[in-house]
Amino acid sequence: MENTAVLAPSISVRLFGNFEIRRDGATLTATDLGGCKPRHILEILLLNLGTPVSKMRLIEMLWGAGASEGAVATLESYISGIRRAIQPGHTKTGPLRTANGGYVLDPQLVELDLWDFRELLRSAGQSPPAEAYPLLVQALELSAEPLLGFELVADWADDARTRHCAERVAAQIFAAETAAVLERPDDAILWAQAAIRSEPLNEKAWTVLVTSYERAGLPAEGLAAYDRCRRLFDRDLGCTPGPGLQAAHLRLLRQRAEGNAELSEVLAALLYLGERLDGPKRPPHQAAESRRMHENAGRVLDSFLQRVRAAF
Repeated sequence: MENTAVLAPSISVRLFGNFEIRRDGATLTATDLGGCKPRHILEILLLNLGTPVSKMRLIEMLWGAGASEGAVATLESYISGIRRAIQPGHTKTGPLRTANGGYVLDPQLVELDLWDFRELLRSAGQSPPAEAYPLLVQALELSAEPLLGFELVADWADDARTRHCAERVAAQIFAAETAAVLERPDDAILWAQAAIRSEPLNEKAWTVLVTSYERAGLPAEGLAAYDRCRRLFDRDLGCTPGPGLQAAHLRLLRQRAEGNAELSEVLAALLYLGERLDGPKRPPHQAAESRRMHENAGRVLDSFLQRVRAAF
């Protein structure tokens, strides 16, 4: 009878926070692998889990233009040491395989936190909001510590961190949007703020933040967030927020003015004058009425500004 049992992963690896390899309950160190270079090779293969990486590509990433003529032999020696460490006695059947002139790690025999992070995001993207939200939270908690935070001088590690940061910001925005759909505005605000801390110029994150304040009934906080966004975009991008954010800003202004008759009048006056500036001219038979409304809007704004000056 054929054995259909699923093989348990041969190794478990952690790339978030401190690098860690576990095999049969034991923890392996860089020394067990043969030093820093073998660890780097294993990390590169882990970042490409399931995808072969050629010997030439590995040499380029590890040594660059300074690679010696014996780099291939050195690489092969390091690979042998890695195999002895992570799959002793299973050179051909363990997770590290030779493939297409290079090497590959079998995802069925490797448990990797970065892989789990991406699988959780994939599952969330295919699930309804109520099921997607806990998956997103799990993924973001799993990746709370920096990816390869211990590799501070390698360009390939910097590139991996940059890609992962973009993935994580997208996940935070997705979590914020999902929380908003589930009527959890407080959660949505927290996730949107986290995304903005990583990418201050991400307009989608700002939009989720401002609209979440709106949903939470916090117009003052939403208006303050919009003002921060507007100033930041003007300073760093030389532009204003897009239509979605501007519409949310207008809704917040109306929400803020609802309980204050004077603010409501001022807002109405500003909206009227704005429409007149951008809209077509009134026909002659409506000119008198238009002039009267224009003068009334001007009086409302003038009175409000005089009170503001007096207050300060």
